[in-house]
Parts: sequence; C-alpha cells; structure tokens
Amino acid sequence: MAEVTVGGGVYPARVSCPFCAPDAARVALAPPLIWVLDDRYPVTPGHLLVVPRRHATGWDDATGDERAALVAGIDAARALARRRDPTIAGWNVGWNDGPAAGQTVMHLHVHVIPRRAGDVADPRGGVRWVIPAAARYWDEP
Repeated sequence: MAEVTVGGGVYPARVSCPFCAPDAARVALAPPLIWVLDDRYPVTPGHLLVVPRRHATGWDDATGDERAALVAGIDAARALARRRDPTIAGWNVGWNDGPAAGQTVMHLHVHVIPRRAGDVADPRGGVRWVIPAAARYWDEP
C-alpha cells in the first residue's frame, strides 16, 4: 500500500480515498489520530473537515479514541475558523453516515461549517433542510 507523509507522520494511503492521502496544502491542523482539512468544496468560507487518519468508513468503524479525537477536533476546527474569521456567528456541524444519509466519500469526515449573520435569508431549521418537507416544523399546528 502507498504511504503519505502529512504533519511529520507517515501513514498508509488508500489511493482511491482523498482523505487517506490528503494534499498537505489542505491540512489545517494535524493532532494525533485526526486531521483538520480545508474543505475542497466549501459550503461557506472557512468550511473545515475533521477526519480520522486511519481509514474508517463511518462512525461505527471508528474506535473510541478516534471518536473522542473527532469531537476534540470539532473544537479545534471551530477555534481555528474563528481565528481566521471573527465574523463567524454560528455553526452547522455534522456528518453523513452511509449512502442513505448522502455520504459520497466513504471515509468518515465531520463537516464544520461556519455561518454568518445574513448568509441566507432565513436560517431556521438548519440541518433539518436535508429533508425539506420536515424542515419548517414551526409552521405545524
């Protein structure tokens, strides 16, 4: 198996997986067990991904230590994004776990998406918009 060097470490690389061999220029932080990457297709400016270094397809494939590192990585990613841009006023954080949930890259990754006041006309519902018919719960009797 090929290897990739990132953050001073050498890791096995799955050639077909963009997160097993990330471009070093995208690595924003490199704590043990995870990488924080600049998203290649950002939803908003400053969109980051928190990714286990070991190939894990989904949450159930991650070890307890990797899951803890991912959660800590969310905090680190938020702090980094705020240092980069103090106009950040909120966050959408989450992951797509499995094809039925919309996962297209089969390597676990958590999206940390900065939000700013006025970036959309009405942000209510946030992540609920993945199922548009269920998003506007406030209109229900």
